[in-house]
Parts: sequence; C-alpha cells; structure tokens
Amino acid sequence: MSPADDTVQTADAPQSPAPSAPADAFIVVPVRNVVLFPEIVFPITMGRPVSVAAAQAAVREQRQVLIVLQKDPSVDAPGPADLHAVGTVANVLRYITAPDGAHHLVCQGVQRFRITEFVPGFPYLVARGLHLPEPTGTSADIEARFLLLRQQSLEVLQLVPQTPPELRAAVESITSAAALADLAAAYMDISTPEKQEVLETVDLVARLTRVSSFLAHRLEVLRLSAEIGQATKASIDERQREALLREQMATIQKQLGEDGGNAQEIADLEKAIGGAGMSEEVETQARKELRRLQRMPDASAEYGMIRTYLDWLIELPWKLPETPPIDIAEARRILDADHFGLEKIKTRITEYLAVRKLAPEGKAPILCFVGPPGVGKTSLGQSIAKAMGRPFVRTSLGGLHDEAEIRGHRRTYVGALPGSIIQAIRKAGSRSCLMMLDELDKMGVGGFQGDPASAMLEVLDPEQNNSFRDNYLAVPFDLSRVVFIATANVLDSIPGPLRDRMEIITLAGYTAEEKQQIALRYLVRRQLEANGLTPAQANLAPEAVTDIIQNYTREAGVRNLEREIGRALRHAAVQIADGSASKVEIGRKELAEILGPPRFENEVAMRTATAGVATGLAWTPVGGDILFIEAARSPGEGRLILTGQLGDVMKESAQAALSLVKSKAPDLGIDPDKFRSEVHVHVPAGATPKDGPSAGVAMFIALASLFTDRKVRSDTAMTGEISLRGLVLPVGGIKEKVVAAAGAGITRVLLPARNRRDYEEIPEEARKKLEFVWLERVEDAVAEALEPAKAQAV
Repeated sequence: MSPADDTVQTADAPQSPAPSAPADAFIVVPVRNVVLFPEIVFPITMGRPVSVAAAQAAVREQRQVLIVLQKDPSVDAPGPADLHAVGTVANVLRYITAPDGAHHLVCQGVQRFRITEFVPGFPYLVARGLHLPEPTGTSADIEARFLLLRQQSLEVLQLVPQTPPELRAAVESITSAAALADLAAAYMDISTPEKQEVLETVDLVARLTRVSSFLAHRLEVLRLSAEIGQATKASIDERQREALLREQMATIQKQLGEDGGNAQEIADLEKAIGGAGMSEEVETQARKELRRLQRMPDASAEYGMIRTYLDWLIELPWKLPETPPIDIAEARRILDADHFGLEKIKTRITEYLAVRKLAPEGKAPILCFVGPPGVGKTSLGQSIAKAMGRPFVRTSLGGLHDEAEIRGHRRTYVGALPGSIIQAIRKAGSRSCLMMLDELDKMGVGGFQGDPASAMLEVLDPEQNNSFRDNYLAVPFDLSRVVFIATANVLDSIPGPLRDRMEIITLAGYTAEEKQQIALRYLVRRQLEANGLTPAQANLAPEAVTDIIQNYTREAGVRNLEREIGRALRHAAVQIADGSASKVEIGRKELAEILGPPRFENEVAMRTATAGVATGLAWTPVGGDILFIEAARSPGEGRLILTGQLGDVMKESAQAALSLVKSKAPDLGIDPDKFRSEVHVHVPAGATPKDGPSAGVAMFIALASLFTDRKVRSDTAMTGEISLRGLVLPVGGIKEKVVAAAGAGITRVLLPARNRRDYEEIPEEARKKLEFVWLERVEDAVAEALEPAKAQAV
C-alpha cells in the first residue's frame, strides 16, 4: 500500500460572512503600485483574498472604498503599519471577474483622506480618519503656476507618441488648478512613491510646484530622447554603409590573397581547440566550424552564432581530471559533522563511497533522496561531494516542461543554448563533478514539446550516458564519470522507468529530540552568524528551543524552526545594535514576548472529549499528520452523509465502516433502531482534500463510539484499512504517521498487525514515547480504543 493513498493537501478554509463595517469608517483596499487621485477613473486588479473580500463587501453594501498604497510592494498580507497614512476615497463604478479568475475594480477617486485609526474585528482592513478638502482659494501665484503646468503638460503630450486626443482635450479644457495637478500626476511617467508624495501634498501651491518640477524633468528626458532617436537613425544608416564597405573590402583582400582582420582571433581559437583535450570526432567538428568562421565576414549574423558555439566547445571540460582517493574515515567525519542522526542514511552513503573507492570505473547506482522539505536532502549531496573531493553543482528540474531544457535547442533556432545538464557541467568545470538533480518529482509531463522525463532516462542510464548528445552541441559528451544524485518530495509523480534507474533512499521527518539537537548544534550558530551576532552577545536557551519546536512549528524538517530561531535572534540584534544591552539572554519568558502566543497546541484531548470522535493518522507529502473523524446522529431516514472534501476511496471506507458497525451491532450491544437515524461523518479542515483507505479503522471506531455512547481514549490514535469481514489491513507511511503522533502528544497508536515489518524503521525516540498496539481485527480496535461502558443505574 503506497503512502500516497493518504495524501492531504493544504488549502484555505472557507470564511463565514463578515459583519458590516461602521458607517463612519471606510473599507480599505491596499494596492501595490497604484496611486488613485480624486476625479480620476482607474482600474485596479486584485489577486489577494483579503483585497477581493474587501472589494466584494464594498460592492455588496454599495459603499465607497478607501484606496491606500502599501509602503513595501513585496508584503503579501499588509497590516496597518504597512500602509501610507493618506489615501483616496473612491466610488466603485464596476466590479469585474475575468474568465481567468482575476478580479478588477473600476474606481473613480472622490477626495483625499487621512487615516487616523484602524477598526479591528473584520476580515479586511477598516479605517476611520479625516477627509482632506481641496483648497478653493485663488491667487496670482496659483494662476501663474496653473498656466505653467498646463503649458508643460501640453508639451509633454506633444512629445509622447500615440497620445490619445481626448487626453489633450481634457488638459486644454480643465479650469481647476487642483484637478490639473492631480491629472498630470496620475498620467505622468513618475515613480509610485513620487505620486504618493503628490497625493499627500494638500497645499495647492506646493502641489503645483512639485508636479511642475516633475514635469520639467520629464520634458528634459523626452527632448533628449527625441535627439537620441534622430542621432540613432543616422548612426544606423552609417553602420549599414560601413557593413557594405567592409564586405567589399573582404572580397578585395581575398582576391589579393591577404589575411582578413580576424586572423588573430582565428589563431587564438585554433590554439584553444588544440588544447581543449577533445575527442577526435569533436575536434573534427570544431575545426570544420572554425573554417566556416574564417571564410565569414565579421558583420554576418551567423558569425556570432558560430563563435558562441566554438566558445561552448572550448570551455567544456573534455579532459578527465585526476580525482583524489576517497578517505572513508574522513567521509564519516564529514557526514557526522554536517548532519545529526540519519544513521541508516549515513551508513548507506558510506557503503556507496566504499564501492566508488574500490571500483572507481564501475557503474555505481544513482541515489535519489526522497523526503519532506527541510530534512537535509541537498546538504547530504554537498557532504557527499566534499567527502569525494569533487566539485558540487546543482540543477533544479522543478517546473521543467520542455525536453529541450534537458537536451538543448538545435542551433537553427535564434538564441539556442545547450541544455541544463551541459550548462551545469560547464559551471562545475569538471567532467567528474557531483551533480544534484533537485526536485525531480516536479518535472512537467510530456506534451507537444517532448517529455523531459524521457530525456532524463538517457542522462541517468550508465549504458547510454557515455555518449550523451546535446542538440546544441551535436557531438557526444561523456557523462559516465559524473556522479548523479537526485532529490524529490514524493515518488508518485516520478515516472516508473525513471524511478527504476535510481536507488530510493527515504528521509522521514525529524523527531522533536532530533530537532532539538539540530537546532543547538547547527541552526543557532548559523543564525547567529547570519544576524551578525556572537555567542557572547546573544544566547538562546535550550528550553526556548524546545518551546519553538513544540508551540511555534509543525513540520517534518527544520526550515520553519530555523526561521523562528532567526526571528528571536533578530530581536536580540536590535538591542545589541541600539546599545540597550551588551548581552541578550532569550529564555521561555522572553520567547513568548518575541514570538507571541503559541501557534499550536495539543487539541487531541479536547477533540475526543465526546463520543463519536476518533483520532486518525495520515500521510502527506511533507510528513505525517493527525486528523479527526467526527460522527453524529440526527433524526432521519438512515442516510449516511459524508463531508470534509473526502475522496472516493475515503467515502467508500466510511460506507464500509458503517456496514461493519451494523453487522457487529449485537456484539457491540447496539440497539438496531439507532441505525434508522441519519448518520453524518465529517473530517475537519473541510477545505483540504483528503483521500486514502487508511482512515478505515478510525471511521469504524468513531461510528462504534457514536452508537455505543463510549468515548474514544484521548491518548490514542489509529490507522489501518478495514474489510467487511472485520480484518485490519496494512497501510503505508507508518514511519511518518508515528513520528507525527509522537509530536502531537499521542501516547498510544493502533497499527495493523501486518505492519510490524515497519517497526524497525520508526525512530528510536518515537518508539520510546509510544505504546504500540497491533490489530488483527476491528474487535481488537474496539477493546483498545474505546473507554469502558458506563454502568447502568439500578
């Protein structure tokens, strides 16, 4: 049974309808690179859920919106501190949802607005503030600046190509100085921060001066661009004349038997070809191309293509360098120094290196590290390269969908280049490098552009890769001395023939104890260096690291753990930098102040406090996880309702579990009349798709608990497929599921008896924390999972 049967994907949970914003407040729509001015009609494209929700609420309630610019466009979830204080109140003219799913809001600016406070309690930003009315007074100073600005605007429109006549007419007909300043700033080619400055300038004289200054600079640029354009056109005509003369000169020199102007360049290329160490076939092809280059004029378009091709041939490492002997003891030391735990993985890598040492010319297997993100797959490859004394080069295959990205493009195409394999070899500078093929499972599927997975078959086949032909080079290149190591998160998306080329080594998630040691040995030191701190300036207590692992992260690897450690140390860096402290000690108390309240808590006991709720175990591409199966009865006609976005296999498991409970009703002491009621089975996190057969035992126990009114033990989680005969069948992903159970505070796990073979794969720390109960039949699960029945009152 494959672990992928229980795949759980992450998705956003649906939100309940939001309350209406107060009448004296505005719904805020944050924007990244748009500044809306009063009286200007402008379309705004939205993609963030919060912005879409805000716009929809405004349309639904027929209210104005407040368009406010973000300070940093890279912030995906802006808060009050991320927005400018001045924005524009706007009327929503139209709300459009495009066929591609994008949301567009057509707004017309009404008035400037200064935010004084934000109103909490809404799924989007809501703000109160002050309307900033436009100045109404007139003076000679304002009129003079108004006339100058109009003259500058018309001159800019004359210099800009393809200007709409309507815009010029609008500038000529406008009578308000404030409106002209806003119109010019809105359509002027200036930066977004500069437009925000104009928006925040309420004083009319200062605003006119600022916009006029920007327009003056733009006028100078446009005038200079026009002059450069005229000069460029004359230069192009001159170059065409020179090219014709050079071609005639080359013909005359050829007739006279004189050498061309590129004689020295040809000589340098010929010397480089002779010293590159190419094979006979490759050198013959290179010299053939060199002779073509010699007969070709410099101005020819094909001259540069041939020169680039020869540069690639010359710079590739055709010679086989001497590789240093592999020191097994040193390799063990490097692996132990770079990685904590992973003993079985280290043993297999040591065996791999030993075979490479004894048979350097042999065809060693291609290793593929499979595991969740952040468990150290790439760093293991770097350690192997260090132990073998070889250059390390990494090429990412994620999202690759074109066969030419592996094999290269043919030289008949403009801008053709070799494929990623040859480019990586050139970057490494050695034909005996260690190449890591990262994210092998994320390659695109084959289409009209070819199948990249099929191209990888030749790269990874030791019987074929000694004469690998890149489409660009069109000559064989020997890849047999390259050590290939692949990484992937899941195996299911890797085609079978490609998977058959590799030896799969699985890296499961780390236990809490392993994460603690990794953090204390590597992550804290690395983050101290990254933040410019020394151990004498900042110290993160071990108990604080434990709290981060238990209360602030939920992951199989250690990436989020390192981020949270870095966040805590950045807080210390601020105190060191401003001189408020000479050394910062971060313990549990300080950690809570820095990182805030715990993000995760043990909810198992709370979830299973009522009958009809069981704790199951699931496998995901990023490690194991726990899930809750909830069952409830209500008056009805005996229907079974299934919710929680369950897949077909999981729905069938629920139907089988209900049928099995009905068949076991006499043994369980269930009144048959209870089955006439409507049964509802729900798996929380309803927006997350779930599928797989291994929730069968948990569903059976949840239904048995519901009908017998016996609670499920809160310290117990379970997994396993069931049959209608009451057998508990084996499932996959036991190692990941058990590690997740230990991390969630579970103390007992119920597993299929036929999964005993996976017991040795479970980390020792997890085995010490858990009591294992092996199930042959569902009766065993009932006896172990359900609490004793309540005694009947006499």
